[in-house]
Amino acid sequence: MENNENKIFSIPRIGEKAPVFKAVTTQGEINFPEDYKDSWVILFSHPADFTPVCTSEFMTFASMEEKFNQANCKLVGLSVDGLYSHIAWLRTIKEKIEYKGMKNVEVKFPLIEDITMEVAEKYGMMQPGESNTKAVRAVFFIDPKGIIRAIIYYPLSLGRNFDELYRALIAMQAADKFSIATPADWRPGDEVIVPTAGSCGVAKERMENKDEMNCYDWFFCTKNISKEDIEKELNIKG
Repeated sequence: MENNENKIFSIPRIGEKAPVFKAVTTQGEINFPEDYKDSWVILFSHPADFTPVCTSEFMTFASMEEKFNQANCKLVGLSVDGLYSHIAWLRTIKEKIEYKGMKNVEVKFPLIEDITMEVAEKYGMMQPGESNTKAVRAVFFIDPKGIIRAIIYYPLSLGRNFDELYRALIAMQAADKFSIATPADWRPGDEVIVPTAGSCGVAKERMENKDEMNCYDWFFCTKNISKEDIEKELNIKG
């Protein structure tokens, strides 16, 4: 068997097509990303079943699944464990685990069996510096066209911030819908950033007409889009 330390690992990049695969999951077979072509997807990996950090994450994701679904986003999990391990673990979560007010939590989104590590390696989820046998906590945001839009990696010891994952999803959807960018810590209702002026004439016009925008300088202008308009256009609830 080839030593992982001698292998060259590649990670799909933002703006590229999501690597294609077929897999067995706790919800049946999937053809990815073809089965999700009309929605956003968060594909995420966890190191192992029956581990405490992963358990807290799955309970949180399952509790927020409806919120993600309302934002036209599906969840798909993965680890290099087998299908029967997945099923037993998810049953244990539902029947035995109560954490931070969450109990009787049923994980309904697919959890991929990846004992061959084929999918994990396609997505660069295996990182020898962390572990040769466990996937790190990777998160891939994939849009309805099957394009990777954002990637976040966490080490094995660090649980994810799920409010931030949702915030990032909504920010990317708002950027697409309104042709804007979002500043640091943006949430619906905050000012958004207008794309930088492409010419001196446009820059001058912006600086002279500040009724619709707030320009700090020629390259840095913001405008208001109400929380209600964001929620209406993205069909989400506050």
